[in-house]
Amino acid sequence: MAEAAPHHPALPSGLLELCALLGAPRDSLRGPEQVAQRKGVKGPSSLDPEVLSVFVPPFVTKEDSQPAANCMTLGGLCVASEPREDCVHFLVLTDVCGNRTYGVVAQYYRPLHDEYFFYNGKTHWEALGPGGSAAGCFVPFAVCVVSRFPYYNALKDCLSCLLTHLKFCKDFEVDNHIKDFAVKLSLIPSPPPGPLHLIFNMKPLQIVFPSRADPESPLIDLDLHLPLLCFRPEKVLQILTCLLTEQRIVFFSSSWALLTLVAECFMAYLHPLQWQHTFVPILSGQMLDFLMAPTSFLMGCHLDHFEEVSKEADGLILINIDNGNITYSNDEEVDVPDIPLLAAQTFIQRVQSLQLHHELDLAHLCTSTDVNEGRASRRAWQQRLNGQIQQLTLQLLVSIFREVKNHLNYEHRVFNSEEFLKTRALGDQQFYKQVLDTYMFHAFLKARLSRRMDAFAQMDLHTQSEEDRINGMLLSPRRPTIEKMASRKSLAPHAAHRRMVVSMPNLHDIAVPELPPRNSSLRKIQTAECGSSRAVLDVPPKSTYTFKIPEIHFPLVAQCVQAFYADCVAQLSKAMGSLAPENSVLLARYFYLRGLVQLMQGQLLGALLDFQSLYKTDVRVFPADLVQTTVESLSTPERTQAECMPELRRLISEVMDRPVDAPKADDRVKNFELPRKHMQLDDFVKRVQESGIVKDSGVIHRLFEALTVGHQKQIDPETFKDFYNCWKEAEAEAQEVSLPLSVMEQLDKNECVYKLSRSVKTNRGVGKIAMTQKRLFLLTEGRPGYVEISTFRNIEDVRSTMATFLLLRIPMLKIKMASKKEVFEANLKTECDLWHLMVKEMWAGRKLADDHKDPQYVQQALTHVLLMDAVVGTLQSPGAIYAASKLSYFDRMKNEMPMAVPKTTSETLKHKINPSAGETAPRAVDALLYTPGHLDPAEKVEDAHPKLWCALDEGKVIVFDASSWTIHQHCFRVGTSRLNCMVMAEQSQVWVGSEDSVIYIINVHSMSCNKQLTDHRSSITGLAVQDGVQAPSTVYSCSADGTVLAWNASSLRVTGRFQVPSGGLLAIRLHDGRLWCCTGDSILVVNMNGSPCQELKIDGSFKETGTSFLGFQLMPEQEQLWVACAGYPDVYVWSLQDLAQPPQRIHLQDCSEINCMIRVKKQIWVGTTGLSQGRLKGKIYVMDAERRTVEKELVAHADTVKTLCSAEDRYVLSGAGREEGKIAIWKVE
Repeated sequence: MAEAAPHHPALPSGLLELCALLGAPRDSLRGPEQVAQRKGVKGPSSLDPEVLSVFVPPFVTKEDSQPAANCMTLGGLCVASEPREDCVHFLVLTDVCGNRTYGVVAQYYRPLHDEYFFYNGKTHWEALGPGGSAAGCFVPFAVCVVSRFPYYNALKDCLSCLLTHLKFCKDFEVDNHIKDFAVKLSLIPSPPPGPLHLIFNMKPLQIVFPSRADPESPLIDLDLHLPLLCFRPEKVLQILTCLLTEQRIVFFSSSWALLTLVAECFMAYLHPLQWQHTFVPILSGQMLDFLMAPTSFLMGCHLDHFEEVSKEADGLILINIDNGNITYSNDEEVDVPDIPLLAAQTFIQRVQSLQLHHELDLAHLCTSTDVNEGRASRRAWQQRLNGQIQQLTLQLLVSIFREVKNHLNYEHRVFNSEEFLKTRALGDQQFYKQVLDTYMFHAFLKARLSRRMDAFAQMDLHTQSEEDRINGMLLSPRRPTIEKMASRKSLAPHAAHRRMVVSMPNLHDIAVPELPPRNSSLRKIQTAECGSSRAVLDVPPKSTYTFKIPEIHFPLVAQCVQAFYADCVAQLSKAMGSLAPENSVLLARYFYLRGLVQLMQGQLLGALLDFQSLYKTDVRVFPADLVQTTVESLSTPERTQAECMPELRRLISEVMDRPVDAPKADDRVKNFELPRKHMQLDDFVKRVQESGIVKDSGVIHRLFEALTVGHQKQIDPETFKDFYNCWKEAEAEAQEVSLPLSVMEQLDKNECVYKLSRSVKTNRGVGKIAMTQKRLFLLTEGRPGYVEISTFRNIEDVRSTMATFLLLRIPMLKIKMASKKEVFEANLKTECDLWHLMVKEMWAGRKLADDHKDPQYVQQALTHVLLMDAVVGTLQSPGAIYAASKLSYFDRMKNEMPMAVPKTTSETLKHKINPSAGETAPRAVDALLYTPGHLDPAEKVEDAHPKLWCALDEGKVIVFDASSWTIHQHCFRVGTSRLNCMVMAEQSQVWVGSEDSVIYIINVHSMSCNKQLTDHRSSITGLAVQDGVQAPSTVYSCSADGTVLAWNASSLRVTGRFQVPSGGLLAIRLHDGRLWCCTGDSILVVNMNGSPCQELKIDGSFKETGTSFLGFQLMPEQEQLWVACAGYPDVYVWSLQDLAQPPQRIHLQDCSEINCMIRVKKQIWVGTTGLSQGRLKGKIYVMDAERRTVEKELVAHADTVKTLCSAEDRYVLSGAGREEGKIAIWKVE
């Protein structure tokens, strides 16, 4: 008999929760009249089942166990006169906390032997009477396995293997076989999320226990195409609609197994949305009253109860799996809307393109003579099909909910449901109204507002069009572009026109509209838009690997269990040893499994070391709670030993420092509502941001000034409501603009019409003046035509005058162009003053954008213009124009402070980008890294472009495509602290050093940060890479406590470690096979093993003794060391030949302090804070290393220059402090 395996308190439960044997009670089998099926007896005898044996780790007996109460009885057991086929059904059990466990039940028949039978290991003699025999009587038994994991197929296969033994064993051996079976399952660890599946030999079958694809995904171990075999695609959509609108749903089938499997398939179809209500796929006959519950639920019943349920209950959706029909109880119509039409059509087309029959794939193949080989082939086919089905259902959800993000305010966690509904087609609005009120959608909103990068977010990103990808990263497109207008016209005969009314936050964040068009020949979009009619998105199946669990030897005494664990550890270690270091994803799964097995062995320190290794391989699968319980259960000697191990010391401190009751973040979702109280400035800023009109706090401050001119500095609810309505009406009008094709041909495809005047008389004809972000043009009346007025860049002067007509004086707008002698005149009448303000602001914005090479000025000017329009419409008073003039920010700046950009700056500056676009305020740029493009066959073409990595405060990283300076990957977090430095290692990794002492490693292909190096104990201050010709790169890191570590970039192992005596390391550089280390009071040159070679100290020979070194650069060709000191406007140059000689001091004119410097070719670029035109600015000094003079003085930013980086020595990029938060791109001469 099996012994209980030793369990440590920290050990998680394995696959098995419970195993039970159910059958007829002993008393019911005593009499032959109850046992034998005799001639003349109609129908089988029905017996009430009983739990005969229960096996629960650590395998207590029936009398001591209570879990049997959880088993569900589906009906009586029927004695049969002949053998019947074994059958399986599946259960989902939910506790009061909502936690689910999963049961698989296999029913089989055993013959009753003459003279006696065995039950529960005991012999019971029964007299069957003269000539009595039980021959020809078959009594049903059932084995139930309960697990925390939905391993439907795997546990079904396991039970099938068990039944082959139970059928032929003696009765008294049944319990031992089941117990041994249960022990086997309890020893199998659950695989971690990822590509590694476990294989176990259950004889005669090889059982595969698949893992979840990733930590966010559900475990899928069933055939997802079952509903597609049972229902037409239209019916599948109808069922999905019932789920999305949270109806009361009941599945019916004559097959108990199909009830659970089909219901679970639909749950998988909803991922990442989750059903939030009661989920009972199988209801027994005694539980039918559950269907009277007034709340939403999904339940399942045997088909025999269909008529009863249909008549007795009201408001139910009745779904017959057997015939594929959907009806309503009591023949009442339930208000179930149709799913959005375009999404439905696309889904149906994609489902029809699926290959749902494995036999068609096998038609050309020979029959496999190996059972396990045939099963493996079937499993691979099913895995591919499951992947395709998951893709198309996810595409369906994305196409339905993609535009939700356009109506979210992330800072205040607000969803503007009314505005979202206005953007939906009239026929789809009933669907969305019902869905928006569900718990499921509310949970979905929480995930969006938390910026969770789940399957929905990833699919949304991957299926966006190029235009939406660029614009959508910064803000939602709020006006139809000319390109979209043209496509709308081409689709007009085929689709009903939608009235789109959308709010317009952050116009200044629109992606650069005036950049040169991208080279489309270099980029092919591989994704389909949600409206595409193509087949399922072609996503190659992810590679999967298997690990075969060793055989378990019997008798299962403690020594055999330990031998099994030892075999597992040995085989895992062997598999890890054969892996290449770069295969870290698979390596992480081996570490995880080996850690679990070592916990089972009681080797707690070994387990913790394996779990610690997950930081370097894939931190996503790090079992934080398990590690905490393990640490807490360490004995005193083990704890002392662990404290002596550097790898575990930090892990233990982090675990023990974790707050026990950390305050839960407020994840509530608020619906936007108009204010009901008077608002001061702060409350007004919040309300405007929530409304989605504007996010930028500075712009909202100017809006507040405009709306409160001549009044008390507060805004009443009526004024806010009027302003909000004016804004929305203007949006609606702009959305309804329809330009003739002949006019659209004259405009750029990314231009949008933002404002149309009334029909006016001009000196170029009668028509409406139209404003885009680039130009003004006249939309002539009669035969609609296009008359160019001027681009904003070409305007020379704008005036508002009075024209006399008879006795009338009519306001007239005059626009003078630089390239034309003719002046454009328009009799705008009452609109004249507003258009005068708007055109001047756009003209000023265009000039600032050209001067500063920053297109964001145009977008911000456009925001001011549209706000002016809304302010005038709100106030409708004589002072409205004066109030709107408070928003003429750039025009006023141009007139009051006509500061020309210095010529040298203008000639060197190429472009500016804003990584803080979309934020309520600018963020400081803490670090920059340029990585060149590498065309890897595994990458998409756009992923191979060069990239600019930008580290903002609080651990935020944004990635730009450096071929176009558009966003490649919007913000993702690496920790929550300030990021100090970044380097690229081996073309596939970006290492980021953080203030929190962790080095975060980003995979440049997947754009994910799943690895962390935690060996430092203080903030990371510098990183340097030593590339090897053949060997893996070595990366050196330094921290503020003076520690320097050398890392193998492939294996992420520490290959060297030393301590700088003086501590306070600020930076390191590699030169001539040595490390140059900058501390506060010295620059130390050391060998790779840490032994010092040379030192430059701040001492008496150096005049500025009251300061400290800030940073340095080496110029090997000139044999120079360039050094900057904290708080001084000077650069010091030493000769590398003799550091003992005093340095040459170079003073930087109008410089307050130096912040950073880099070497570019034969130049040193120094980032500073300095004076320009009497104001403190961010300045860059470009210095010639040979002549040791300042070549250029560049006025870079409105705030200090915090960081510099070089792009292939062709460009230099500078990042500004939090007052500006922009990145400037400079050309290197």
